[in-house]
Amino acid sequence: MRGLFVTGTDTGVGKSVLSAALVAAMVAAGESVRAFKPVVTGLDEPPDANAGETWPPDHELLASAAGMRPEDVSPLRFGPAVSPHLAAELAGARIDPAELLAHARGGARPDSPTAEETLVVEGVGGLLVPLADDYTVCDLAVALGLPVVIAARPGLGTINHTLLTLQVARSAGLQVCAVVLTPWPEEPTAIERSNRETIARVGEVEVEILPPISRPVAVELAGAGESLPWRRWLR
Repeated sequence: MRGLFVTGTDTGVGKSVLSAALVAAMVAAGESVRAFKPVVTGLDEPPDANAGETWPPDHELLASAAGMRPEDVSPLRFGPAVSPHLAAELAGARIDPAELLAHARGGARPDSPTAEETLVVEGVGGLLVPLADDYTVCDLAVALGLPVVIAARPGLGTINHTLLTLQVARSAGLQVCAVVLTPWPEEPTAIERSNRETIARVGEVEVEILPPISRPVAVELAGAGESLPWRRWLR
């Protein structure tokens, strides 16, 4: 299977924007792309009135970038803004890891995925977030066997969070392509520049940057995604 698994150092660090940017850039380059996010929570949350232009929920953003139906991107969708296993419990449901894997691999599609198709998976929260009893996002990433890209904040606190995520990923045998700091400001501060250098040096990892994206539209997403070396990551 050809693709990338996008995880993050925490929730709200830019995984969805990074994933959508990668998908949009691949589509713009003529790739056949499928997006997958195992679980979406927080759909009952009202939009942030101070956030400027309203961004769609994660599965809708990915679906728009990939040209898919939102329900085909995320098979499980819950209202409360809680962890996946709790959201399922509150809904009286159970998350079946085998079903998630089957959906990720194209089992929910009426047609069979092709060998040339590229899969971009966006995780939920960080790698150790539980999806079900004794089954984490990291377990899903290992089962899919895709190269991993880590989304991280550029500011204070990101060194520890990013290095811990790298340690978990590598301990599980995952191949980490890069860390992407997002959103990277036009005029980074001394601490942001230092964080980028320190993560690269101490973590022995490639560190890329994703510029701010003002609107959830394909042209802006694709432009930002094209600034990343995703072709090399897919090899």
